[in-house]
Amino acid sequence: MLKSLSIFQNSIRLTFKELKVNKLRTGLSLTGVAFGIFCIIGVLTTVNSLEQNIQNEVKGLGSNTIYIDKWDYSGGPNKPMWKYRSRPVMKNEEAALIKERSLLAGQVTYLMQSVSNISYKDEVIENGTVYCINEDQIAIQPIQFEAGRYFSSSEFTNGTNNCIIGYTNAEDLFGSTERALGRQVDVKGKKITIVGVIKKEGKSFIGWDYDKCIMITNKFARQLFDPEQSNPILIVKGKENVTTDAISQELRGIMRQIRRLSPLQEDNFSLNSVEAFSKAISESFVTINIVGSIIGGISLIVGMFGIANIMFVTVKERTPVIGLKKAIGAKRSTILFEFLLEASILCILGGAIGLFFVYILTLILSGPLEFPVYLSAPMILTTVIICLVIGVLAGIIPASRAAKMDPVKAIRS
Repeated sequence: MLKSLSIFQNSIRLTFKELKVNKLRTGLSLTGVAFGIFCIIGVLTTVNSLEQNIQNEVKGLGSNTIYIDKWDYSGGPNKPMWKYRSRPVMKNEEAALIKERSLLAGQVTYLMQSVSNISYKDEVIENGTVYCINEDQIAIQPIQFEAGRYFSSSEFTNGTNNCIIGYTNAEDLFGSTERALGRQVDVKGKKITIVGVIKKEGKSFIGWDYDKCIMITNKFARQLFDPEQSNPILIVKGKENVTTDAISQELRGIMRQIRRLSPLQEDNFSLNSVEAFSKAISESFVTINIVGSIIGGISLIVGMFGIANIMFVTVKERTPVIGLKKAIGAKRSTILFEFLLEASILCILGGAIGLFFVYILTLILSGPLEFPVYLSAPMILTTVIICLVIGVLAGIIPASRAAKMDPVKAIRS
């Protein structure tokens, strides 16, 4: 143990001595490793942060949740587009029938989405997103409020002309969220009173853009929008401990009954599960990670040859010292370990420089991307492992050559 520790300390001392004596040569070699690590870890960190952000947004669509739509969100089996277009849209009555017949569904909601100008006095939001929702919507996709409240049961039943507005829209129209409550905005010529302001959520890549939306009840929405033209969908959340496959199978049977499809007729609807969507995203990011790793790997191989070059030169310069060590009893394994450790330390130093620049990259990207780009502990561990592997590969041949030297010839040289 003490002997191994002594070898380790000696290798560190010799490595840093090499850095001081041959600053330019060592610096150029470390740059290769640092650049390779920056490429690989930089790409993986950015892509993984993006994937995590998107997966969090996917989870926000609702866990154990099925979206019933005329469209297949994953692209679906190879069907011509006209078949999807010709399918009937979802209907509000179908949501009620599913709730009545399903044993596995917890909440069922009917959602329409449209766009309209939203105005208050001289301020106008053009093509604002309008969500037309049912009572169960908040149970499937929870909403946090900056001010105000959710719709009451009587407002859903009576179709009251009240609305909930997004944080950004509230600020754009009224200057602050506090001033929005109780004010009336104009949508399609109708005056709508604001009863709630949604808490700021930030930029969304998929799913719901709550910051720039306005929500109204479905019953009131029928006075403003044509359901056939409002992208209606049914959202079904399964009960606790009910699997996605189970709820999907039940919903397929119920929808076929509701639409009176014969056994030979194909489905004229699509069941899109959040879990399947999440899996598809993960699979797509695997390819991106592989491509990024290959690009960074090429740079890292260049750095590895730089480290190998340093080790060959180092072995040549220390040939008399190696011979002396072997003459007084140093084993081959000791010499081999010493040079492999030195090569690994050089790679780890290069990796540390690369990680520093990756950290700078995360600070730069977090602003414009509007989601946190962070260097995680697994990425740091991956860097250490990569550096150790590269160090061993770069140092194995020169270290083996040093370990096999004849002590007498080495001393004479």
